[in-house]
Amino acid sequence: MTVAGEGAARASAVTRPPTSDVVLLVIAMLAIGTSGPLIAATTVGAVALAFWRSLLGSGLTLPFSLLGHRGELRSLTRAEWRGTALAGALLGAHFATWLPSLRFTSVASSTALVALQPVWAALIARRQGHHVPRLAWIGICVALVGVLVLTGIDVSTDPRHLIGDLLALVGGMLSAAYVTAGERVRQTVSTPTYTSVAYAVSALVLLPLCLVLGQDLWGYSPGGWGTVLALTFGAQLLGHTLINRVVLTSGATVTSLAILLEMPFSTIIAAVWLGQVPPPAVIPAVVLIFAGLVVVIRSGDARVEQETPPV
Repeated sequence: MTVAGEGAARASAVTRPPTSDVVLLVIAMLAIGTSGPLIAATTVGAVALAFWRSLLGSGLTLPFSLLGHRGELRSLTRAEWRGTALAGALLGAHFATWLPSLRFTSVASSTALVALQPVWAALIARRQGHHVPRLAWIGICVALVGVLVLTGIDVSTDPRHLIGDLLALVGGMLSAAYVTAGERVRQTVSTPTYTSVAYAVSALVLLPLCLVLGQDLWGYSPGGWGTVLALTFGAQLLGHTLINRVVLTSGATVTSLAILLEMPFSTIIAAVWLGQVPPPAVIPAVVLIFAGLVVVIRSGDARVEQETPPV
């Protein structure tokens, strides 16, 4: 039996992001959108790529943490250490599933399936007792239909695509869990401290997996190292760090929904660079995804901007 007004009494999982967050999310999605084509184009092992981007990402953000937040590092509580470590482990698991998916299926299908992340984020939020507005569910369903239309175009072309689709699907679930865990920690932990620790944990999770799979961790060609650096500075430092900044003020569900933008960006780059030109049928799918995104964001209440730690 549902008590009247129960939904209004609970915290909403969806808030309308401030303009500054929208701008940061677009920049983050442009940066992350390059990762799919880069991974698909290189011969470097997918899990090894994930290890290096996490390790280098941590190494490059650690100086900012030590210079400006050394006291914070020393005073982190056990709960904050556990929360940050959990987020880092989930990020590593996300990389370990999604990156290899690009070796089995197209960039369009992989990024479209990982874009189901908002659905998992909303379910996690509902499980935690947050209220997800009815209009938000409608928008999620509309976006989900668009994703299903897009993936349906590619899945039947090659049985190997089913492996990639499953890996991308699991990767989306893990990404939603990562963003949700990060949302909690980011309430009290600054961006430099959170990213340096979380990325380091991600690398520690991925290292033994690289060794088990026999993936080389060095000896790459100049182009291979170029891909590692491009992923580190683009998708990892710019993309994921901006997401970690925005999740503090806009929440996990809205941040996850913005990640839907990765799919069209990656698809366009893959079409121009790799010749992976999707069929014309993807146009209505993309329209549905964008329509769902707009509906979900507009379903929330405007949130007043607040001071946040620097990126």
